[in-house]
Amino acid sequence: MTDKLLPCIEIEPKTPATASVIWLHGLGADGHDFEPVAKQLALPSDYAVRFIFPHAPRQPVTINGGYVMPAWYDIVAMDIDGARDPVGIGKSVDAIGRFVARERARGIAANLIILAGFSQGGVIALETAFASAEPLGGVMVLSSYLSDPDAVPVSPTRLPVFIAHGTDDTVVPYRLGIAARKKLTEQGYDVDWHEYAMQHSVCAHEIGDIRQWLLELLEE
Repeated sequence: MTDKLLPCIEIEPKTPATASVIWLHGLGADGHDFEPVAKQLALPSDYAVRFIFPHAPRQPVTINGGYVMPAWYDIVAMDIDGARDPVGIGKSVDAIGRFVARERARGIAANLIILAGFSQGGVIALETAFASAEPLGGVMVLSSYLSDPDAVPVSPTRLPVFIAHGTDDTVVPYRLGIAARKKLTEQGYDVDWHEYAMQHSVCAHEIGDIRQWLLELLEE
């Protein structure tokens, strides 16, 4: 395994960072996709949050005819929750784990490192939190799902998890968001559930709810 970091976009606070949000985009996008959200969240400057938006590596995606695009892992069938790519997921978890390690080396406490991800990115955000040797601050799971519900570990620390899903989502069906909420709650995670009348996207109401969740999390 290489120690080299994936390319990324970093947005620094006005004062030295005391917390970090590592935000992962969805299939076919890149780190620029959620870059505007850092400004839209309008977090108070005294929270000193660093935002990191990694770019997924480019690779063939089976479901798209083998077309090469940014992807955290391969999707081999329309039944996304039943067709897993454990090797690809493992590689991306290692890659994001290196960002977590770098933030720790920069002096950010583990409980002030928050992972976030949209769609595929949400899968990797959760899997990285599951694999972390130290409990992280929280995970934002946006329009996403569990890659392997049977492998979700028990959370000894009631890890905070913000889950948001569109009721009209046809890419990652709403039922998968509901299933993730149920399983994570059963395994002891502190789940904050939100649903919106939208498709596979992000809405202004959701950004407001994310802001409130982050403020409460970083105040603790």
